[in-house]
Amino acid sequence: MQYKERLDQAEERFNDLTAKMSDPAVINDGDQYRKVSKARSELEDTVGKYSEWKRIDRELRDARAMLTETDPDLLQMAQMEVARLEPELAQIEQELHLMLLPKDPNDDKNIVIEIRKGAGGDEASLFAGEMFRMYSRYAEEQGWKVEVTSISESSVGGLSEVIAMVSGKKVYSRLKYESGVHRVQRVPQTETQGRVHTSTITVAVMPEADEVDIQIDAKDLRIDTFCSSGPGGQSVNTTYSAVRITHLPSNTVVSCQDEKSQIKNRSKAMQVLRSRLYQQELDKQLAELGAQRKSQVGTGDRSEKIRTYNFPQNRITDHRIGLTLHQLDLTMEGRLQPVIDALTTYYQAEKLRDQGEAA
Repeated sequence: MQYKERLDQAEERFNDLTAKMSDPAVINDGDQYRKVSKARSELEDTVGKYSEWKRIDRELRDARAMLTETDPDLLQMAQMEVARLEPELAQIEQELHLMLLPKDPNDDKNIVIEIRKGAGGDEASLFAGEMFRMYSRYAEEQGWKVEVTSISESSVGGLSEVIAMVSGKKVYSRLKYESGVHRVQRVPQTETQGRVHTSTITVAVMPEADEVDIQIDAKDLRIDTFCSSGPGGQSVNTTYSAVRITHLPSNTVVSCQDEKSQIKNRSKAMQVLRSRLYQQELDKQLAELGAQRKSQVGTGDRSEKIRTYNFPQNRITDHRIGLTLHQLDLTMEGRLQPVIDALTTYYQAEKLRDQGEAA
């Protein structure tokens, strides 16, 4: 098998880390223990899959050895075992190959997600609200936490804009392909002639940046406080609890008014600001490499889209990978996994192809 030497090294490293976690010196050093635990966790799935490969490889070699049997029953049993184990081993080898691909360093990070209405007026704002609900339900199914940082409601009950932080296990790895223009096709409630209208929203998914990722100088910030204009009761609306932070060098502006506490709003706003600046830095690096800007959301024009949600046909289509599913009703209830799985498989296959060409 390809990469067996790398897998042996990973297994040896995993065993060393496992032993370290029982070392009193490591246990008593909180930072060291966290580092060791994180490094071990990153190898766990790969080493477990490699153990499975070794077990099946052993069984397959034993079955092949029995192909020389003269007893018809034993020979037939050996042939059946070989026929069963060969594709199983090949599948595991493919999975191991994917596991050894270079990992996106942001995959384990939490995210900041921003959803804004695009073209289509009131209908676009209604769809923005439904999409936020869809992502929130998907997050709930995954056991993730969603915290709204900023929200702007439209006059018809939809959302002009919502910014939220989503935290949990491998959030960015699951949702990083959601950035872009999402197009909805349906008959609005206000349409009297039954005509299908097309509207859009934009979604931006950014990895949450830690302080070590992005250093922000206090002199580069202008911080303003103001009264919240959103829901939350009298204490929110009459005190200067809302915070607006402007990063002067980049003219990036972030507001937060979700919490009653100015301190909490300031903390959340700084998290969003760090993530935006981190994303800008990632985009700059990608541009220098000649790659497409991953978080590009375009202008929100109807002709730009990564995905279409067609309600009359109960159809969802991802235009990047040519995927069409007739289960839009389930998707809007948060059953997003089939789409995410298809996107992940597609882009993993691209990585494999690129790696093969490079070799």
